[in-house]
Amino acid sequence: MAGYAMASCPSGQGIPWHRVVGAGGRLLISEPHASLQRKLLEGEGIETGGRRIDMERYAWAPMSPKRRKPAKPAGKHRSAKSRR
Repeated sequence: MAGYAMASCPSGQGIPWHRVVGAGGRLLISEPHASLQRKLLEGEGIETGGRRIDMERYAWAPMSPKRRKPAKPAGKHRSAKSRR
């Protein structure tokens, strides 16, 4: 699925290929590209333990819908009754 998403992106505007890893954080790319992938990941501060990264530590997690909206300031919210 990731391969299709990457291939469908316009040239130069796609998903950073070096961030795509397999299940459990396995680095799936073979040499000589595996060394480059490790260097790029390490350049972003991601520790690679050989051929695997710690997904509990580095996996992307979407924000919950509640966190996407800015919080409303306390005490400044008027009820429908006070707007009449």
